[in-house]
Amino acid sequence: MKLFTIVAISIAVLVQSLAAQAPPPKEPKEPTEKEKEELDSGIPIANELVRKTCSPCHKVDDKLRLSRISWRRTTPEGWEQTIKRMISLDGLKLEPAEAREILKYLSNTLGLAPEEARPAAFEVEKRMIDYKYAANKDAEEVCTKCHSMGRVISQRRSKTEWELLIAMHRGYYPLSDFQAFRRGGPPQTQPGPDGSPPDNRHPMDKVIPHLTDALALKTPEWSAWSANMRAPKLAGQWAFAGYQAGKGYFYGATTIKPGDKEDEFLTETRYTRVKTGDVIERKGKAIVYTGFQWRGRSESGASGKDSLREVMFLDRGQREISGRWFTGAYDETGIDVTLKRIGNDSIVLGIDHASLPAGSAREVQIHGVNFPANLSAAAIDFGPGVSVKRLVSATPALVRVEVEIAKDATIGPRDIGVAGAFREAGAVVYDKIDEIKVRPQAGMARVGGINFPKEFQQFEAIAFNNGADRKPDTKDDISLGPVDVTWSIEEYTATFDDDDKTYVGTLDDNGLFTPNVDGPNPKRKNRADNYGDVWVVATLKLPDGKVLRARAHLLVTVPLYMKFDQPEVAQ
Repeated sequence: MKLFTIVAISIAVLVQSLAAQAPPPKEPKEPTEKEKEELDSGIPIANELVRKTCSPCHKVDDKLRLSRISWRRTTPEGWEQTIKRMISLDGLKLEPAEAREILKYLSNTLGLAPEEARPAAFEVEKRMIDYKYAANKDAEEVCTKCHSMGRVISQRRSKTEWELLIAMHRGYYPLSDFQAFRRGGPPQTQPGPDGSPPDNRHPMDKVIPHLTDALALKTPEWSAWSANMRAPKLAGQWAFAGYQAGKGYFYGATTIKPGDKEDEFLTETRYTRVKTGDVIERKGKAIVYTGFQWRGRSESGASGKDSLREVMFLDRGQREISGRWFTGAYDETGIDVTLKRIGNDSIVLGIDHASLPAGSAREVQIHGVNFPANLSAAAIDFGPGVSVKRLVSATPALVRVEVEIAKDATIGPRDIGVAGAFREAGAVVYDKIDEIKVRPQAGMARVGGINFPKEFQQFEAIAFNNGADRKPDTKDDISLGPVDVTWSIEEYTATFDDDDKTYVGTLDDNGLFTPNVDGPNPKRKNRADNYGDVWVVATLKLPDGKVLRARAHLLVTVPLYMKFDQPEVAQ
């Protein structure tokens, strides 16, 4: 007991001694002007439900700004992802109606301006593209280690928020330090392009200043749009034009009716597939976020099995809506859609076959809206060298004419005119097909059907004329649009004695690849599953007997076991 008392007294004396030697506490550091400006840039939250729901974790200040939330702007999909994360990781309890109200408020008041959202449209439209972020190589290398750059450029944050976002990644995903944020390598020895010394900072330390400046919370674009934003007035008739790889062009009309709220709408669309004459009718619902971001869903028939998600953008004049309608387990099947408001004037949507061979005569179908009742052949114009010989038939939505293309007609795109209305580059005159190319040049499919869904891949063959210089793959090459070809699959000889061609899947006459099932396949020689690499080959036989071939690489891979998507923004 005596020993314990002596030890306790010694410790107490030591603590007092250390306390006496410790420096006095520092006065709180006065924030810099830049830090004050960042703090003041936060956006107040006027919605009571948002404040009530979020304030248990996000502090509300005297200006009704919520910590973290008020210093970030993003798309409806971005905000929904955040709400889902709060529910799954932080135990947030929300009724569906409450979640929809919160999502709509955040998207409208902490959203993006049209100029900010457009560059990232491929992300929400689910387009598979090879996007290059030219503004900063370091940012692209760091962020694309884990996800699309589209998710990054659809965000706007303050400097502190960008720093906290990276901290969140490091906390939830510890491997991100090795993959992106602190990965080492040989030090740089070469000076920068401007002659500055080599920059050997860690990647994230170089990226944060760029993100803070390039994707700032406060921007002139958002200031202008938020002051001008209003509920769109879309009720009425709209001309419909669409294109789907493998199926061709669609033309028709859409009726938009008001929904239950001023930013909600009901749609009825009827369009014709030009290639076959099939007529499709769809009914749908849509919400317009931030005054211009259309998120909808439409169905054909009572079953609802052919449901399409609709992601489109409304122009500032509220005269045109364009984007993508898509479906599939991986959103891989889609239609590029443009809606144009119908008024009193004629609208030319397009023709059945856009390419017109020189020295030939043929019938052309011109699709559109409000074509005049007393239309004559003289009112239809394809430009010099293309003569309209006869008007076969005419309705307000479809005109059939016989045209003759002179043998010496100048090759290149042509505007199509009908009674003073024009479709720019609606047709193209050519003298010969020089080559074909398969699109996409590199495709991907995923096996499935047993435990996971399949991902399909649609290919199409595009014909090209070499243009005035008669040289392939130069800037003046003329695209002649899709052509009917013979499709086949060939072995991609990446592995000796490979047998991928036999097992990866099948390719139909329209270029649609259907992958094989997932799971082990005991019939295979080299592996027990059905993934692999093949060439997809298109063959075109020309009237003169010449044969053109082109091919694309197809990677058939395993299912996507974890998928991040926000489909509810359209509901």
